[in-house]
Amino acid sequence: MRIQSLPLLSALAVSTAFLLASPAMAETMKFKATLDGSQQTPPVTTKGKGTATFTFNTTSKKLTWNVKYSGLSGPASAGHIHGPAAKGESADPVIPFKKVKSPIKGSATLTDAQVTDLEAGKYYVNIHTAADPDGEIRGQIEKAGGAM
Repeated sequence: MRIQSLPLLSALAVSTAFLLASPAMAETMKFKATLDGSQQTPPVTTKGKGTATFTFNTTSKKLTWNVKYSGLSGPASAGHIHGPAAKGESADPVIPFKKVKSPIKGSATLTDAQVTDLEAGKYYVNIHTAADPDGEIRGQIEKAGGAM
């Protein structure tokens, strides 16, 4: 009787290990954006520039960002992730940044629709100033590479 239950116990142990490990097996996707005035709609002449990196956890749907910029015409007055919009198109903010002093770090949990737009490249980062209230620098968010 003992020998017959051994395969069953082994299968149960392996199944339990997979179930407990599945959160650790979440896929992490990387995204990036390069910000400048030429991507604004219409384009803005500025010395401002920036970079943004994003990490997205497909299980928790948590998007984490780090946005760095310099050379703006004045202090940033607002910063957001806008969408859905392709390059050259404008859209409303969907995720506001809580603080806008560089570097901007934060995170948000996305809805299923937001995940679809993010993966389709329909979001952009926009940093606003008093001189350019519609945005001084902008960068389209794109996939940065494969899964981790």
